[in-house]
Amino acid sequence: MIKDIQLIRDSSQRGIYPAQSAMQQPGMVAFPQFGFSQPPPEENAVPLSHYLWVLGRHKWKIIALVTLSVAAAVVVSSRLTPIYESTATIDIDRQMPSGVIGQDANRTTLNDSDQFLATQIKLIQSDSVLRPVVQKFKIPQSDIENLDGKSSGSRAQDAPVALKKLKVTRPPNTYLLLISYRSPSPALAAAVANGVAESYIEHTYNIRFRSSAGLTTFMEKQLEDLKAKMETSSTALAKFERELNLINPEEKTSILSARLLQLNTEHTNAQADRVKKQAAFDSIQAGTLEAAQASAQGEQIRRLGERMDEAKEKFASIKTQYGANHPEYKKSFSQLTELERQLQGLKKNIGQRVEVEFAEARNRESMLSRAVTDTKAEFDKLNIRGYEYKTLKQEAETDKKLYEELVRKIKEAGINASFQNSSIRLADSARPAYQAVFPDTKMNAMLALLLSLFLAVGAAIMSDVLDHTVRDPEQIQKGLGTEVIGSLPSVKSWRGRLPGVAQNASSGALVKAHQEGDSKSAAFEEAIRTLRDSILLSDLDNRPRTLLITSATPREGKTTTCVHLAVAHSLQNRKTLIVDCDLRRPSVHGRLGVPNDKGLANVISDAVDWHTLVSKTPGAPYLDVLPAGPASRRTADRIGGVLEQMLKEAMTEYDLVILDAPPLLGFAEPLQMATLVDGVVVVTLAGQTNRNAVASVLSSLKRLKANVIGVALNEVREEMSDRYYYGYHGKYYNKYYQPAKG
Repeated sequence: MIKDIQLIRDSSQRGIYPAQSAMQQPGMVAFPQFGFSQPPPEENAVPLSHYLWVLGRHKWKIIALVTLSVAAAVVVSSRLTPIYESTATIDIDRQMPSGVIGQDANRTTLNDSDQFLATQIKLIQSDSVLRPVVQKFKIPQSDIENLDGKSSGSRAQDAPVALKKLKVTRPPNTYLLLISYRSPSPALAAAVANGVAESYIEHTYNIRFRSSAGLTTFMEKQLEDLKAKMETSSTALAKFERELNLINPEEKTSILSARLLQLNTEHTNAQADRVKKQAAFDSIQAGTLEAAQASAQGEQIRRLGERMDEAKEKFASIKTQYGANHPEYKKSFSQLTELERQLQGLKKNIGQRVEVEFAEARNRESMLSRAVTDTKAEFDKLNIRGYEYKTLKQEAETDKKLYEELVRKIKEAGINASFQNSSIRLADSARPAYQAVFPDTKMNAMLALLLSLFLAVGAAIMSDVLDHTVRDPEQIQKGLGTEVIGSLPSVKSWRGRLPGVAQNASSGALVKAHQEGDSKSAAFEEAIRTLRDSILLSDLDNRPRTLLITSATPREGKTTTCVHLAVAHSLQNRKTLIVDCDLRRPSVHGRLGVPNDKGLANVISDAVDWHTLVSKTPGAPYLDVLPAGPASRRTADRIGGVLEQMLKEAMTEYDLVILDAPPLLGFAEPLQMATLVDGVVVVTLAGQTNRNAVASVLSSLKRLKANVIGVALNEVREEMSDRYYYGYHGKYYNKYYQPAKG
């Protein structure tokens, strides 16, 4: 471990910071024990800076598309036929009376302005208003639209028409209607707009005139019937009056009513008098003195009774004093007898009088009762006749009023029909326009700018969203759950050969390129050293001794990465063995310039000791190579059993054994090798390898419990993600990071 730390310090003195470079890329392993800060926590949402980077990546495409769209909009607008618009203004006065006399002459305030103006707009767009204008100005058929949409040929001439370029609008909170028409000719646009306004005003007048004329005709027909009815009712009233022999039966009804009231009063009084006299008669019939005293002659009876009482007292006194033969006795007795006779006669007379008065009262009551009955019958009969008279009179008066009112209405309708109402008037005539309303070059250019910019930005962002290739370390870390331990930049001049070295050159040239490096290979070699340290220092307590380098699909640069990683490790004076395990398409020998007549295939098939087939690399004393040998598919199927024992032996002799394996998808032997090594590094081609393929490879390795150290992105370009900074290394490497010569 002390040796590893010393190597890092040595690299720092040379101006190379592998761990710090690793930390500049998301997903790299950080080393806080060496003074480096921890990477920032992951964010679930895509930051705005990423979208800005995407737009910056495609800025020239966006600018080109926007420029082309704006130029096309300007050119097309300049070649279009200019269209002019003229507008006529209609003023509608809702308070203007519709007539000059009668009820229609009264001003009314209505609350149906929206409904009324909407109706007028539809009326302006009707066939009755537009057809005279079409015929007058001979508007082309291309500007006319049949409302039914089905008429053709001769039927199209009679079908309802509409003007395609006519527009009727209402400014908010006004009683104005704007009639606008568009045409290539300014004069025709103004003439048609004015023609539609005049046709609308004339049409509304014709509608009102026809309505008034129709109403007059209808009322004249009703007038004849009403006149006949009035005459009939007047005749019936006159006949009824003659039958009653009076002019107004209501007066007689009032007289009878007063008479009946008087008779009812007298009859009531007669009943009370008869009851009173009947009571007196009944008392007299009982023969009591008190009843006689209660009568009208009661005062005479009382005085006579007093005299009789005095005579009785005197007679009693004389009778006691004198005898029966005494003259005084006889005189007093005679007086007493006379008084008794007078009393009896008076009582009889009173009884007769009471009886006569009772009979008179009873007769009077009977007479009044009959008079009341007769008068009531006459009153009822007269009431019935009066109701009939009143009905006939009311009907006659009603018919007369209706007749007179109808005659007045007919006269008013005739006058109002000839009155041209000014509530709908042309407030402002249309004039030929000076400037065209179509095309609006500035507006079209602005719309083209906005739409093309929106489409270009959307396409750039959508292309970034729909890109399912492996290109961003954060995508791998979040989506695949694996760290990105290295990012190798792409240099176009290296295609087909090793960086800085000609194809099939010796290993010495490769080592020299690693040590001295030109400006083209500087960033790549720096990334290789970063990848080396990320792998070896990922676990300081248990550093991997055997390493498998593989990929998901062919041609992803795994062999190039494997060779450069081995060279970079050997330059630390550590013994390194690179084994070409791709027995179907071996290529390590060609990259390092060693023969491939014998190799791993012979170890598997002929049981040859692998030590005898290891080749030394000139210029790299610490790097050994075991080539693949002759290509053989059968040999590849038996690689698992031999490789396990060989790795056990190689780990005692080398600091690091690197296996260059075939791609994992489509080949079985890489899965066997993955279970035998300390760690697996998957090389992917940035911007080309599909994430699903990498995910399938990682899933297979995790299922076998292989130790996947991480993913190495190959051929990374600055424009692939906003997290790459290789342009910085390539531009300033010679100035700041070149080691001192000598």
